[in-house]
Amino acid sequence: MGTRHNMTTSTGLVEIRGLTEKFIFNPKEGIDNPMMVITDDADSVSTPSPRLCVLKREEGESFGFHLWDESGCQGHIIRNVELGGVAGRSGLQNGDRLLEINNCYVVDVSHPEVSKKIKLSGHQLCLLVLDGEEYEKAVSRGQDLRDLASAYKGEGYKPPRLCHIIRNPASGLGINFTPVEGEKGRFSVSLATGGAAEKAGVCKGDRLVWMDGAAVSELTHSALSRMMKKCGNHITILVIDRESEKKYMQLKMPILPTMAVPHNLPYRARKLNLVSGPKGYGFLLRMEKTPSGRTFHFLREMDKGSPAESAGMRDGDLLLEVNGYSVESLHHEEVVNRVRQSGQQVSFTTITPQGLEFYTRLGLSPLLFCEDAAAEKENESSVPVTVAEQSPQKQTETPATDDNATDNEQGEEDCEITSL
Repeated sequence: MGTRHNMTTSTGLVEIRGLTEKFIFNPKEGIDNPMMVITDDADSVSTPSPRLCVLKREEGESFGFHLWDESGCQGHIIRNVELGGVAGRSGLQNGDRLLEINNCYVVDVSHPEVSKKIKLSGHQLCLLVLDGEEYEKAVSRGQDLRDLASAYKGEGYKPPRLCHIIRNPASGLGINFTPVEGEKGRFSVSLATGGAAEKAGVCKGDRLVWMDGAAVSELTHSALSRMMKKCGNHITILVIDRESEKKYMQLKMPILPTMAVPHNLPYRARKLNLVSGPKGYGFLLRMEKTPSGRTFHFLREMDKGSPAESAGMRDGDLLLEVNGYSVESLHHEEVVNRVRQSGQQVSFTTITPQGLEFYTRLGLSPLLFCEDAAAEKENESSVPVTVAEQSPQKQTETPATDDNATDNEQGEEDCEITSL
């Protein structure tokens, strides 16, 4: 009969015992054994993976998702993504959490402000998002979401610059564009040293992205030259340095005016903070019809020494926002109620009529680039001519049908007026 060998347990114990008797661990040398590999728990070291979603809509089309601020849930939450819509095609998913909008970190930004950023983005929107489950895990582990967003994009790139160039009577615009060899729609910038373009913030070797509201990616050099000839005494261009452009291309991220740092813009929306006095704020709010037939909320007749005058309010400026909320679509009485319900303090965002026209021509919202009127008070706006320097009636009011009608009579017929 054969001999029966039972070695499963005893031999195994002997082998392990022998190993432990012979092996001495030296922390300075480490473990030099290919069979011994130390790993951490997969869940504890897994790094959340943000996704970049680029949404581009047509005129009259929506982005096709809702942004929710849900009780009991953290973050700005993507909901109701339309199947086959703009958001759905971009890869956006229900439950995603927003990290950035157009390269701006928004996790710690209020929900109304985030919604506003989306509305101001125009037809193109760049969202950095994180899956809802990954977001919750990252927060529970105390991970820094800002670092997470930065790690996704990496380093070594700068935002684009939106530069307004005013022609010098002697030396012109001081800029030329050279096609990048073999790449349609890409142009490199050449500058005249000390010229108008250089003074406006354009740098040698920059890449041109956009000119006067039009992307240059589909333009030939001859088409771009024709645009330059038609530009008159000034142009507004979006540029970026070459290294940053490479980084954007690697990330497949569009370079948008909404991401830009403004340089030398002739008009800026202004934020005014008013505290009511014994007689109110000391100005008139008038809803007036302009020669074009459009109606706007105008700020008029600041009382001398009033809170409105002290805050830097200017006669003839247009009211864009009350306490951060757009008033463009509101009736006169609705705007008045918003101001009165604000109590003893109110915040206005305003711009000159010329400024509104400037941004409309570029296809941008004037609310993208605001400045604080208090900080700017001692250094007056760079606007060449303000409404206050011209005839208000010619700029803003519909001509009276009766040649003998007074301004007050016209106001009653064509305007709604409230003293605030």
